[in-house]
Amino acid sequence: MKIELKSTNSSKVASALIKARRNAGSPTMGMVMTLIVVTDSQGYQRAEKAALAASFEHPCRLLLVVTNSRTKTSGLDAEIRVGERVPGETVVLRMRGEVAEHPASVLLPLLLPDSPVVAWWPTQAPENLSTDPIGRLANRRITDADGTRQPMASLEHRARHHGPGETDLTWARLTPWRALLAAAVDQYPATFTAAVVEAQRGHASAQLMAAWLENRLGLQVEVKNTRGPGITGVRLTTAAGDIAITRDDGLLAEYSVPGQPKRLVALKRRDTEDLIAEELRRLDDDDIFEAAVTTLVRRMRREQTRKSGAAKAAGTKTGAAKKTAARSSSRKSTTAKRTTARSSSSSSGTAAPDAAPSPEEAVGTVDPAVTAPDAG
Repeated sequence: MKIELKSTNSSKVASALIKARRNAGSPTMGMVMTLIVVTDSQGYQRAEKAALAASFEHPCRLLLVVTNSRTKTSGLDAEIRVGERVPGETVVLRMRGEVAEHPASVLLPLLLPDSPVVAWWPTQAPENLSTDPIGRLANRRITDADGTRQPMASLEHRARHHGPGETDLTWARLTPWRALLAAAVDQYPATFTAAVVEAQRGHASAQLMAAWLENRLGLQVEVKNTRGPGITGVRLTTAAGDIAITRDDGLLAEYSVPGQPKRLVALKRRDTEDLIAEELRRLDDDDIFEAAVTTLVRRMRREQTRKSGAAKAAGTKTGAAKKTAARSSSRKSTTAKRTTARSSSSSSGTAAPDAAPSPEEAVGTVDPAVTAPDAG
């Protein structure tokens, strides 16, 4: 069943939801949560596809918030779908103008009572999730740094402003890698002396992987750039050799442990549908993720300190080089002036009154064998 409402309000949408549910025979108690997806008109279809796929595992009331605050006309259009071959209910809310600036007032009457609320920002997210009007409605807040224009910068911002109940899909992308590495460490316990993550340049999950390993192993982890796609390998160095997982094609990985033959394991890059479904399984705080982002912040500070030191060293070298060049230029200029003065004096046949030799030049014209006293 599908209902469209133009220039409406939240009260009318809530009434239409009750009517549609009764007509379709879809009881509220069959849904386990309210999922709020905040997006724009460009990312709306991809976000809806992922959320609907996840709703098969987690029946929910899906509230798709499509905002457009640039238009001067203020209003709310709604589209309600119940029983459209998907469990739960779907409400698409298109907000314009001033309504788009106050979405929480529209969403509050539409939340399922006595059920958890999850908010997901597939692309750009607010600066601070816990103080955002929609974020305050949710028990769990999910972002996706890879869905933004600058994934690494977005992940760094989320790490610096991390709060309880928050996570990012870059963490869910690491789940298969973390499971394989944990199994390898359990299978081959050893003391690790180095760790390297190999990944496509600027890949946000690679930095989070390095932070997780650094937190768990207690050593600094290096990130090396490759052609990708995504993470292409992780190597843990031991005295007996490397524990290595390498994946060059984004599908199959080669898994090797010292003293054992290499094996192929499935390690496919997962779609957003799988990632959001995984995150909806956990509605409490993730202590391991919090520890990883705390370590990520520490890694960023260390990298900034290193770059600052390198910049200062480069500036010192540049300043010294400029001073050396200035001295050399000054010497050349003085020599050229003296040569010109001598040449002018020779051509005129008389010595210029101001062209007297310097004390160094005068000393240089005396024979040391004649003037030097006996050293014996």
